[in-house]
Amino acid sequence: MQKLNFPDFSFRFKNSENKVLVFDEIRKKFIVLTPEEWVRIHVVQFLIQEKNYPKSLINVEKVIKINGLVKRYDVVVFQPNGNIFLVVECKQTNVLINQTVFDQIARYNLTLKADYLMVTNGLNHYFCQMDFEKESYLFLNDIPNYNLIVK
Repeated sequence: MQKLNFPDFSFRFKNSENKVLVFDEIRKKFIVLTPEEWVRIHVVQFLIQEKNYPKSLINVEKVIKINGLVKRYDVVVFQPNGNIFLVVECKQTNVLINQTVFDQIARYNLTLKADYLMVTNGLNHYFCQMDFEKESYLFLNDIPNYNLIVK
């Protein structure tokens, strides 16, 4: 798999039925290693190892309903009080991060109401803080570490 713009993390792999699988610590199972999954597992390790978010507050690939349509978010981080702190949209490396991708995560966030958004293709990362009063987002250089969000 392609080297991503994240620190080096170690992963557990196995082969099954001519497919490479990678162990997902959050889902606690092996997942088929697709280009998007490669980005997603790096994001999870980034959140755990670099930003100190507890695994217990991270959720991966869950179904949500938006305007009657069933969608799946990539990664969500909860606050200890149960509110959603961060939504992450992962794309494979050959997907350009453009307005369409931001529109997608913004639609998800109409339902999820997270304070922060992250969009990444593994090479380029974009971080935003929501301003719900102005219905806009402010681009940031990074997202806060976990110890800064605990209230």
